[in-house]
Amino acid sequence: MEFSILALIACIIFMCFHFAKILTKNSRTNFSDQLPPGPKPIPIFGNIFDLGEKPHRSCANLAKIHGPLISLKLGTVTTIVVSSKDVAKEMFLKNDQSLSNRPIPDSVRASNHDKLSMTWLPVSAKWRNLRKIAAVQLLSPQRLDASQNNRLGKVEQLLKYVQECAQKQKPIGISSAAFTTSLNLLSNSVFSKEFANYDSSASQEFKQLMWCIMVEIGRPNYADFFPILGYIDPFGIRRRLTTYFDKLIDMFQVVVRERQQDRLTNCYDVKPTNDILDTLLNIYEDNELSMGELNHLLVDIFDAGTDTTASTLEWAMAELVKNPNIMTKVQNEFQQVLGNNCSLIKESDIPNLPYLQAIIKETFRLHPPTVFLLPRKAEVDVGLYGYTVPKNAQILVNLWAIGRDPKIWSHPEVFLPERFVGSTIDYKGRDFELLPFGAGRRICPGLGFANRMLSLMLANLLHSFDWKLANDMEPKDLDMEEKFGITLQKVEPLQVIPIPRKSV
Repeated sequence: MEFSILALIACIIFMCFHFAKILTKNSRTNFSDQLPPGPKPIPIFGNIFDLGEKPHRSCANLAKIHGPLISLKLGTVTTIVVSSKDVAKEMFLKNDQSLSNRPIPDSVRASNHDKLSMTWLPVSAKWRNLRKIAAVQLLSPQRLDASQNNRLGKVEQLLKYVQECAQKQKPIGISSAAFTTSLNLLSNSVFSKEFANYDSSASQEFKQLMWCIMVEIGRPNYADFFPILGYIDPFGIRRRLTTYFDKLIDMFQVVVRERQQDRLTNCYDVKPTNDILDTLLNIYEDNELSMGELNHLLVDIFDAGTDTTASTLEWAMAELVKNPNIMTKVQNEFQQVLGNNCSLIKESDIPNLPYLQAIIKETFRLHPPTVFLLPRKAEVDVGLYGYTVPKNAQILVNLWAIGRDPKIWSHPEVFLPERFVGSTIDYKGRDFELLPFGAGRRICPGLGFANRMLSLMLANLLHSFDWKLANDMEPKDLDMEEKFGITLQKVEPLQVIPIPRKSV
């Protein structure tokens, strides 16, 4: 950020800062002595400049100096960062209730998203209702079992597209292809319609919209560090996010209004769809859900279920291309377990493929979908790891740091699926060294759906094709640099050429 802009911010908050300092000077206790250790803050800005362009790496480095629980002063906001399995375990097992709510980033106040979104609502009757709808009526194991043929059909479409590219020796952008597949899986499950196909620009436009939303929500915002700036939205983050939310909801509303009209006149083309939208409209008509809540629940579903899945699949494929011996090993597992006559791997086959599951776990460890879990907020003073987390502090769990903790993992920087073979460690919120979906009452309700999508796509891409890098690049030269955001993506998108496997 340019110095002139920072200077302007400093001028705006300088008097407020010192006025607050005078008011509290005589009422201070020894509370600050109980805070977790951390780097010394500078006046006004605190530790903002310690974060850099990749806060997950900066916080991991600070944890090496100050310990697994550190405190930062980001402007006027006290921020506590958790960087170890043991602290995360204590946090979620002993203090989950006191730390269940979230601080509200200024950006997600756009379009009243914070008041309508299950992700950002405080624990309340409204939140419990939305959570129940998502977990029981939309994403329950029974519903997922009933829709597995739909997911398999979308994976078949993906394989057909890959086969066409293979015939032309055309490189595939894995993230783009995975995003289109994930988008169609979701849109078909929700609306019984496909939003995109592999040869059109529609999915790329939708992906750009989703990515813009994720970027703006994850972008460091001085209005979060100095809440007084929220009144003027100085960098336009909230205004841009309002535009993105409105565009996305307008897209949803076209389908919603069409479905409402069909229901009103009872003129389904063939038969009632009984998809997620029908379920939501039933709940809406029973006055258990407002249209605003329905719209923003859809925003949550598509935000969580598209870009994160595509990014994780891209990282998994990148690691396998970079480590061809691991790719060969999982392909051998397919042949040994399923035989030569298996042309398509089904969801029912996945539990019988432990090495594939180990690859997915190792990808989550080394490349978590989100480097920090969405922040929590202390409702009261909370004791944690021998320190005090003060009321109203925000708490971040650094998954990237935990996944690379040498006290937990041998050779933590190496992609080594074997570490999970025969291991009981899973990512369902009970093993605190691996928390890609979070833990406690705020665990992601879409965990099962994401796992099924990711496993099915990865298994079939590896079973049906071998892969080589475009432009005759050697695996050792593959760029694995990441860019920071709500999701952690590759700086250089993975471009690979598929080669049909003769044994399939």
